[in-house]
Amino acid sequence: MSKALNGNFTSKDQARNVRDDLIATGIPQDNIYIEDELQVIRVMIPMEERREIEEIFDRHGVTY
Repeated sequence: MSKALNGNFTSKDQARNVRDDLIATGIPQDNIYIEDELQVIRVMIPMEERREIEEIFDRHGVTY
């Protein structure tokens, strides 16, 4: 079952870097949503992949 994991970013560059890392780890681009106005990046993932996404968010300074 997929669940959304949201992270708050502070710049568009930061959001792009996170998205690139997520795609590089195998997350489909269709599962990654960036809301520029709210400065939120949302990733739809199976629960067992949550830790990996949190590590990417931590590496880029994204809060969740």
